[in-house]
Amino acid sequence: MITSKELREKWIKFYEERGHVNIGAVSLIGDGTTGVMFNVAGMQPLMPYLLGKKHPMGTKLCNVQGCVRTVDIDSVGDATHFTFFEMMGNWSLGDYFKKEKTRWSFELLTEVFGFDKEKICSTVFEGNDAAPRDEETAGYLKELGIKPENIFYLDKSNNWWELEGTVGTPCGPDNEWFYPRHDNPCCDTCDVNCDCGRYVEIGNDVYMQYKKLEGGKYTELENKNVDTGFGLDRLLLFLNGLDDGYKTDLFIGAINHLESVSGKEYGKDEDATKAMRIIADHTRTAVMLIGDRNGITPSNTGAGYILRRLLRRAIRYCKNLGVDATVMCDVAKIFIEKIYDEAYPLLVEKEDYILDEILKEIKKFEATLAAGLKEFDKCIIGMERKNAFMKEKDPSYIPETMISGKQAFRLYDTFGYPLELTIELAAEKGLTVDEAGFNEAFKAHQELSKAQAQAAKGGLTEQSETTIKYHTATHIMLAGLRKMFGTGTEQKGSNITEERLRFDFNLDHKMTPEELAELENFVNDVIAKGIDVVKTEEKYSDAVAAGAYGVFNADSDDQIVSIYTIDGVDKQICGGPHVKNTKELGTFKIKKEESSSSGIRRIKAVLK
Repeated sequence: MITSKELREKWIKFYEERGHVNIGAVSLIGDGTTGVMFNVAGMQPLMPYLLGKKHPMGTKLCNVQGCVRTVDIDSVGDATHFTFFEMMGNWSLGDYFKKEKTRWSFELLTEVFGFDKEKICSTVFEGNDAAPRDEETAGYLKELGIKPENIFYLDKSNNWWELEGTVGTPCGPDNEWFYPRHDNPCCDTCDVNCDCGRYVEIGNDVYMQYKKLEGGKYTELENKNVDTGFGLDRLLLFLNGLDDGYKTDLFIGAINHLESVSGKEYGKDEDATKAMRIIADHTRTAVMLIGDRNGITPSNTGAGYILRRLLRRAIRYCKNLGVDATVMCDVAKIFIEKIYDEAYPLLVEKEDYILDEILKEIKKFEATLAAGLKEFDKCIIGMERKNAFMKEKDPSYIPETMISGKQAFRLYDTFGYPLELTIELAAEKGLTVDEAGFNEAFKAHQELSKAQAQAAKGGLTEQSETTIKYHTATHIMLAGLRKMFGTGTEQKGSNITEERLRFDFNLDHKMTPEELAELENFVNDVIAKGIDVVKTEEKYSDAVAAGAYGVFNADSDDQIVSIYTIDGVDKQICGGPHVKNTKELGTFKIKKEESSSSGIRRIKAVLK
């Protein structure tokens, strides 16, 4: 059985032996330059260099990069979905190209990992009116020994990479590697295009050989790049002949511990198995986010909101499993001390801090649950009393067995009880919940909240052309502060008048003259660039997943919110209003920086 540590080592050693430099991993937390909250792909940090910037460590690079994706969080609980995962990558920045890369990927799969070349399948770009069929890659694959019948030509949606909506950027075909799980085809035409799940994608090599032009046309690049991505979790699963990602060495220690404390066997009971997977996955991701070099803590905004959601979902599933939620700290210790101690040594240094933050969130949420449980019991007692009274008056009276939508919404709105938890508690007492009534109450509250948010006007004491300008300036200033001091920097208060803006934010020190100058220059540079301020509307969960942040407490993930985006600078959830373009703001000048309260600084600034 190959371990995760061995797999990382084999990948890095293989490419270092071929002249690559291991550049290590970057922070999981987005820095605001990529438009996303978390690092979601191995190549994401390399984008500036793939687009032409010179990398300080050369033209042949490799690493193993941690990633976080939470857009499909509700799918976590099955055998293959994770919110944290690692991508093994290597890159050529204008160095080698298709011939070398196809050979190296083939050697890695066959000589290092022992794949049978007779069974390896590969897909290449079939070509279209804008770009030719990738016969070059197909030819190299055949020379290496890949059977012609195992090479498939697929369309642009499958075997082409480009940045949508851009012009002048690199793009090109990709070559994906597949391998069968078993030797039992479902039909005579069972191949990589079949939906039966027999074939698994192992990884892919993207060949950035074209420049995208206007009108959907392409031209050859002088300096061509290669971007390779192989999923560590997926490859580890496959190399060990498993079909359940929670049975690899990454998770088995956590699963064994959850079995021990719960007295339930993984894989035997569907509900218990799902709970163990969610607790293990969400705890692992929480460890990574809190222990990151730009680590975050649970909060109600931005990345902290996602972290809080993960932890509280795990806490709820501890209840489902019948274990105390503090077991999450035991699971976290397993990940820190036994699984990721070598690959992520910072986790070991921050272990006490990580465990403390997890424990604090457990206590906060359990207090919320306890308060809500008292309210739930009041609902039940009230229903029982009403039923007894009505039955005494009328023996034919049919007792109520449904908790009203308004009561369920009060539990949600006041005590943070998710609807599914109220449904679960009700079922234990033989009752149901009026879900339609809950949804009606929820919708009414959404509309009220939206109206109130609009009325608040983002801290404006009055709405005028001048105060609107100041409001937009606070967005740009906060973006600058987050760039300087990290994404944990948040608005803690705002007051805008016709004469000035006043803005409070968290910071552990008095800003130096150099820092104030840097912030002032940042804001004025954005103003000078004349960037449009674009308003969009979408679900709160989608906005957060796309990197939006702000002082906004949504009633639910589905609440529709307004997002104001200054391209490449800022993306905030906000009630508005704002200017149309940053050039309208004039010149930004900081007048004063002072303490507002413990750990909170205050900036006063004007526009001229």
